[in-house]
Amino acid sequence: MARNQADKMTKVEKSWIKYDVGNSAMFMLATALIPIYFNDLVAKAGLGDGSVAMWIWSYGISVATLIVALLMPILGSIADFKDNKRKFFIGFVGTGCVATLVLGIPDNWLPFLIIYVIATIALNSSLVFYDSFLVDATTDERMDRVSNNGYAWGYIGSCIPFLVCVAIFALNLTGVLPIGDHLVRILTFAITAIWWFAFSLPLLRDVHQTHYKEHEPHPVKSAIQGFVRTFKEICKNKPVLFFIIAYFFYIDGVHTIINEATIFGAALGLDSIMMLVALFVTQIVAFPSAIIYGRLCGKFGTRKMILVGIVGYTLITMFAAFFLHSSVEFWILAVCVGMFQGGIQASSRSYFGKLIPKEKSNEYFGFFDIFGK
Repeated sequence: MARNQADKMTKVEKSWIKYDVGNSAMFMLATALIPIYFNDLVAKAGLGDGSVAMWIWSYGISVATLIVALLMPILGSIADFKDNKRKFFIGFVGTGCVATLVLGIPDNWLPFLIIYVIATIALNSSLVFYDSFLVDATTDERMDRVSNNGYAWGYIGSCIPFLVCVAIFALNLTGVLPIGDHLVRILTFAITAIWWFAFSLPLLRDVHQTHYKEHEPHPVKSAIQGFVRTFKEICKNKPVLFFIIAYFFYIDGVHTIINEATIFGAALGLDSIMMLVALFVTQIVAFPSAIIYGRLCGKFGTRKMILVGIVGYTLITMFAAFFLHSSVEFWILAVCVGMFQGGIQASSRSYFGKLIPKEKSNEYFGFFDIFGK
């Protein structure tokens, strides 16, 4: 009985996990439908084929990534002061949800891209504060399970609003519900924004900043000084330094496989519907796999399970390079990616959370985010 009680998630842990369910809906939409909408807008403007849209889109994403990477260490340092973490989280979630809500309105590619860049900056910035809330939501002993459950429920939860959006998209495309492409975009982004906002509320209600620094007279100056000081601390702290360098290399491999999967699928002749199904298969497989991964971290250690994930992704890469010749092999690849995808990302987050000083979690996770980009 005591063991069962210990295995149960607390209300605070569940509330923290729910934000993964909320923000994952936006990631899912950005992976599958948003590029399609953008391609249509670029084509409508007469700017060329899909390669032009991809080129413009890549630059937009790069700008968003660079801004987040530059902002987060400084803002993270300010957020480490008492009660600031919640304020920054509210600001970025609110900005992201509003930007997503209005994303369906523009009928021109440039305002669409600008609003999407704002939404992306807000989304990725909110994740830095969300990740740092992990040290407030649970203990070191439970961090692996909670972090992996976040990814797991994010995978399965994101499918719900996405399926609704896909259904609206398909019904309009087939003429069953002829409401027009513009209204479809408006509904798609409205559903996603509402879902994202709704699942951020439990965290705001139940998770509080229990680890913090006391306020200082000049917070911005102190934040900049804190940024420099933390960088020096990381350089001196060999476990943190070696891990964050290793993370830079292996997580880039993980992201590359995830981002390039559709290109491999297209090269094998899979149409957009089949690749969409493959994405769902990956999400469904990733759900139980991430939960199991968290339990295995408790049994064998987080570091060992991260190494297992790296070996797994290395084998996946070799399989894709030498044996990926048919759609059947692509499905095998999708299942294998789902087995390791959430586990290695969630375990990296929790492992880093256990290494760092809790009162500087935002500052450290700001660096973590830079290396993750």
